[in-house]
Amino acid sequence: MDGSKSAKLKIGFLLARNFTLSAFSLFVDTLRLGSDEKDKSGRVACDWLVMSSDRRFATSSSGVQVVPTALLRPATEFTYIVVVGGRLTDAEALDVDTIRYLRGAVEDGVPVIGLCTGSFILADAGLLKGRTACVSWLHHNEFRELFPDTPVTSHELFVEDDNIITCAGGSSAADLAAFLLNRHVGEFAERNALEILQIARRRDAREMQTRNPLGQRADDKRVEMALLIMEQHLEDLLEIEDIASQTGLSRRQLERSFRTKLGVSPASAYLRVRLDAAMRLVKTTTLPLAEIAVMSGFENSSHFIRKFRECFGNPPATVRKNLRLETVRAENIGAAALRRTTAEINRT
Repeated sequence: MDGSKSAKLKIGFLLARNFTLSAFSLFVDTLRLGSDEKDKSGRVACDWLVMSSDRRFATSSSGVQVVPTALLRPATEFTYIVVVGGRLTDAEALDVDTIRYLRGAVEDGVPVIGLCTGSFILADAGLLKGRTACVSWLHHNEFRELFPDTPVTSHELFVEDDNIITCAGGSSAADLAAFLLNRHVGEFAERNALEILQIARRRDAREMQTRNPLGQRADDKRVEMALLIMEQHLEDLLEIEDIASQTGLSRRQLERSFRTKLGVSPASAYLRVRLDAAMRLVKTTTLPLAEIAVMSGFENSSHFIRKFRECFGNPPATVRKNLRLETVRAENIGAAALRRTTAEINRT
């Protein structure tokens, strides 16, 4: 091991109800592989505990359960406390005692990490006041609605603000863990972990999250950022000048970049992003079309329906009707196949 940094990196994990297994496993396995040479898995340079207030099984959103290895230990024993978030639809992601423990850890100066939707838990506990949160692009609007006074980004992989780190989750959990290995253990530990995990390199915190709203690669970070900004502002539409400013470009430069990389103007791309979002709502919800129109940034239903038909060939009501017919047809085919199978069994 790299002997330049001697203090052991020690992590205390707190798993939310229905926590995200991939974020937890990527983070802890990166620590495991960076803690020892090759794949020996010894806790030489790193150590970790999965804690809870009552030692009950922690169930992930995929149903896999993890047994806590310890009750809540003094936060000062750890280099970081990591909160692994879960489904946002679940009430009381962490119990009252664990939330109290987290607040105490921050008061004691122990760095706390919100992994995946752990950022929501930290914000709800009042621990992100005056700090910027990093969340997945998938949950950006939900975070803005729940915590309007907390600055939030979903352009970056993770953000370290004072003694709080928030991470978008997914594969960026491995990037964050590798970053911490490099900081506290050394470059060799980071390299050993990433090579065994078959990860070519650690992405930096400020690299863009993986998301392609239009389904085609732009190969331009500023264009990709502009598309993400558009997707995050469907109902509260932004002017193209404002979007350009947020990407560090002038409107003319952004126009040129969009036409070069995507063959369309930013305004046309913005409209398509809104219509694609509307199509998802039409297909997957029973919301009234008037409500979908507003949620997609259209002032009235007639304008929405006209643009929808121009883009997709059918008005939204027809799309819904056809989808229902396809569902009924599939159910009928399945029922007929079942009857035939039953008849064949009875004949034998």
